[in-house]
Amino acid sequence: MPITDLQPASVRSKIFTLLKFVFFFALGILIIWLSLRNLSPSEKREIINSFQTANYYWIILVIILGIFSHILRSLRWILFFEPMGYKPSFKNTFYAVMVGYFANLGIPRLGEVTRCSILAKYEKIPFNKGLGTVITERVFDMVVYFLLFLLMILTQLGTIHDYLDRNVYPKLQGKITNPFLNPIMIWGLIGFFIVLFILFLMFRRKLGHSMVLRKIKNILFGFWEGLKSLGQIRKPLLFIVYTISIWCLYFLMMYLCFFCFPQTSELSLGAGLSALVLGTIGIMITPGGIGLYPAIIQETLMLYGIANTTGLALGWIAWTVQTVMIIVVGGISLLMLSFNKKENGKA
Repeated sequence: MPITDLQPASVRSKIFTLLKFVFFFALGILIIWLSLRNLSPSEKREIINSFQTANYYWIILVIILGIFSHILRSLRWILFFEPMGYKPSFKNTFYAVMVGYFANLGIPRLGEVTRCSILAKYEKIPFNKGLGTVITERVFDMVVYFLLFLLMILTQLGTIHDYLDRNVYPKLQGKITNPFLNPIMIWGLIGFFIVLFILFLMFRRKLGHSMVLRKIKNILFGFWEGLKSLGQIRKPLLFIVYTISIWCLYFLMMYLCFFCFPQTSELSLGAGLSALVLGTIGIMITPGGIGLYPAIIQETLMLYGIANTTGLALGWIAWTVQTVMIIVVGGISLLMLSFNKKENGKA
């Protein structure tokens, strides 16, 4: 196929990526506007005053814990590659993780692709195998998150019951029931796979000699190797320790932010758990949680008797600290990778 034939598809892909970024960024801006539009001038002054009077010494500790959590995530990721015979350096793995988080601030899920590309370039680990490990890692983290969600419900149900009924359960129910449990969708998928299977039987001999099919097989095989790496990890206990430590650090990053304000310094560990679990939903939906994360933290802390202005100010501080840390450390990591490139003589 001529190269010119691929150009329209490439342009369409870039346009789609740009539109996706604009959509999620606009969603974040809209949420910021919605969270601020009903505030009176006095409430806005109160938020500004909260920023001015906050105890930022705790923020320094939060930043240190945040960087340490990413170090542990990098060490945990290295464990996935050992069964496949790869030994990526900690330095490049950490750079890849941080640049991945940096990319996710712009476009959700771009970071997963970015960090696998970095290891493919600097550690010669096939991209498809790296992506398989990242997906496995994400699935495992979602299991941990689900367990924390259950723990929050069991320990904080009396406080957050109404909030879950209004804001969380309806969205989860919509995701579960629509469209995947739609009978038309189910029968359509069954029909599609039946037709696909019949076509495979009809043309399997020709497909057996196809270079494209062989490349697809190689990609899928590498991807599967990455996925099954979790079951082959040589140090499962260390993997569990890393995972528990990462989520404990996430919790401490949120809980220590409470000590920035006198009004929130008396909040319980349960309030910290609720803020972590519900705030994570905001990060999942918008790039880096822009707009939505502070609004969720505000609503969560209101359930514990914190004024909406203080809750919103704390949400913005927690979001700003995490975002600035990722931008700074991710940017430095990107710069250090460029030095690696020059050292390898590939500039």
